[in-house]
Amino acid sequence: MMGLFFAFGFCTVLVDTLIPKLKGMFQLSYTEVMLTQFCFFLAYFLVSGPAGWLIGRIGYLRAIVVGLLVMAAGCALFTPAADIGSYPAFLGALFILASGVTTVQVAANPLTSLLGSPATASSRLTLAQAFNSVATMIGPQFGAILILAHSHVLPDPRTLTASALADLRAREAQSVQGPFLMIAATLLLLALLCWSLRRWTRPAAQNGGGFVHLLGNRRLMLGALTIFAYVGAEVSIGSSIANFLMMKHTLGLSMRDAGSLISVYWGLAMVGRFAGSWLLGKLPAGRVLLGCALGAGLLTVTAGISSGLVAAVAVLSVGLFNSIQFPTIFTLAIEGLGEDTPGGSGLLCLAIVGGAVAPLVTGFAADHFGLGLALLVPAACYAWISCYGLITSASALPAANGLVIASSPPA
Repeated sequence: MMGLFFAFGFCTVLVDTLIPKLKGMFQLSYTEVMLTQFCFFLAYFLVSGPAGWLIGRIGYLRAIVVGLLVMAAGCALFTPAADIGSYPAFLGALFILASGVTTVQVAANPLTSLLGSPATASSRLTLAQAFNSVATMIGPQFGAILILAHSHVLPDPRTLTASALADLRAREAQSVQGPFLMIAATLLLLALLCWSLRRWTRPAAQNGGGFVHLLGNRRLMLGALTIFAYVGAEVSIGSSIANFLMMKHTLGLSMRDAGSLISVYWGLAMVGRFAGSWLLGKLPAGRVLLGCALGAGLLTVTAGISSGLVAAVAVLSVGLFNSIQFPTIFTLAIEGLGEDTPGGSGLLCLAIVGGAVAPLVTGFAADHFGLGLALLVPAACYAWISCYGLITSASALPAANGLVIASSPPA
């Protein structure tokens, strides 16, 4: 499970690295380049429901294998997208990659929370998410060295012929091919490993997966809204960091240096998740969520209204307070669902579409009011998350029994 969280975290954070690359290569506005995040996170909206149904039909680990294979296919499609130098082709490859990530995440989050005592579900999922953060810390360095190191902003398209512009874009895109082919090969190996272990878990119920009847569950629905807000805030900030640090009024860094500093943001999230896993074993999850959401919101506002080193440190430090939020919201929302857990997971992962919506709003605000003031969009998201933390800290639900784990692999 730790390996799975590492894998989809690594793939997801590379989208942040691609944003300055694609923005320079295709000379896109902030709104246009945020379509990368829109296509990536749209998959959560479209695929989460079918993924929950698939888990109910074939089980957690088999569904994870399907997701890993789809992820590998999406990574492989970056090669033809780079060959033709087409922005829509990149968006299509990202959507397929995200469809696989969605399937893996719909299965991996509840499976991790069910692999042990319900009382420590938040702590356990936060620990697993810490390995996701290890990947998101390493990923930007990987992308900065192999994707951004030799990137250049292309000349004004009006000064080139159509064929010359296409040729330049195709050459500039070549740096994307190798890294994503390497990732595809690794995902295939991980899929083979998961397939070999497919009989180690026996779900308590195989008839779950639908979530229409869960729409009346107030705690779950508020949790879905909170997931929408959290992922929207996290992706908006993660997608903006490189360009924010490149601005003259902050640090004025080069594209490669700014891309490398994204690792600080995710590295702090990793530290926070390891520490948060211990803290969640000592304090009520709702109170920890409330404190972290308030801290993240305050730092986001500080970054938006300040400049220089203060703004840079504030925006990077948001990662520390983001750390425990997703796993804590997730486990609070699925508390007590029992055999409806796959359907509840599908509904919550559907809400990850917030990562498609909020970055577009943030990009629109950046184009019209500046990137600094645009950070008030994720700040508003953190305000709602703090409300959910307050609501859940005032109530607790009895957790249902989890997953039965085979003591030895069946023959």
